[in-house]
Amino acid sequence: MYGSGLSISECLTLRVHNFNFDMKILTIHDGKGKKDRTVPIADALMDALQAQLNRIVEQHERDCRAGYAGVFLPGRLEKKYINAARELTWQWFFPAKGLTVIPESKERRRFHIHDSALQKALRTAVKKAKIPKRVTSHTFRHSFASHLLQANYDIRTIQELLGHSDVRTTMMYTHTVKSVTLKEAKSPLDF
Repeated sequence: MYGSGLSISECLTLRVHNFNFDMKILTIHDGKGKKDRTVPIADALMDALQAQLNRIVEQHERDCRAGYAGVFLPGRLEKKYINAARELTWQWFFPAKGLTVIPESKERRRFHIHDSALQKALRTAVKKAKIPKRVTSHTFRHSFASHLLQANYDIRTIQELLGHSDVRTTMMYTHTVKSVTLKEAKSPLDF
């Protein structure tokens, strides 16, 4: 969430096809404002994300051998693409551990992990790291924007990365970054 500035719902609903590891970009579909956008994948996460993809491939193969009906698909995609729910590309990147049984059809399908599971893991990590502040999943999105501002990214770039329609929404992050006065400014030779 921090590495790409994702909201919790954007993170949980990622599918295999959202990742382009060769280009190191992640495509968010129906993100903020129901728009698509691309965001960078941090180099530091590439190995962990590739390992996660390998686990998904293995789980998907086991599920298919067991005859599962596939993942849940958005809107009318299942009617349009009959086999899509069982294709690897549509599998959740963070799948739930167990399968869900649909009472009417008795089909077994997989959903993504529940937001409470992610929030519980976050609370555990914050406690383990002994961070004496309130940290939520949205803290990562705020930190992403604030750290880009500190690195002198322009506000329009940050607006696009966050998926904000209006730059005024993005401007709220400017209060989190200390302004540098002329007296405090350093020569680039000192960086």
